[in-house]
Amino acid sequence: MTAITHIGMTVSNLDAAINWYKEALGFRIIAGPFDMKTEEGDMTRDLQGQQVKHIRNVHMSAANQVGIELFEFIIPETEGETVRKPWEPGIFHLCVVAEDGDVHRLAKKIERTGGKIISQAWPLDEEKAYHLVYCQDPFGNIIEVYSHSTEQIYANR
Repeated sequence: MTAITHIGMTVSNLDAAINWYKEALGFRIIAGPFDMKTEEGDMTRDLQGQQVKHIRNVHMSAANQVGIELFEFIIPETEGETVRKPWEPGIFHLCVVAEDGDVHRLAKKIERTGGKIISQAWPLDEEKAYHLVYCQDPFGNIIEVYSHSTEQIYANR
């Protein structure tokens, strides 16, 4: 492996999610949004299941060129809430770095734009002012906010 390129996430409203990820976190659209009706034997059904007949998706990118791919399933319909326990298998969260290192400011922006703050801010290394806070997007996905990059925080411990 040479890099992580993107993480795929399901949302209940693609247009609202695009707007939120742009406004709250500064992602930009790099491809789409696409509206795809699938057919028997095509790639989408092979990857996502035979019951998937219609989806919408978009590719968005962060400032460091790591992306997210957001999916809204039309048939079958995306419904329900994201209610996962952190100890259950699967993707637990998406971690972003606050532009100016201020996790409080980004967490408040997430909350102001329709998300939630779901933990207090915690120090990872007080001497170096490394902090984190957990938030949630309006669609139930957990967003961890770091003050610095993973490499800065962990590489020289």
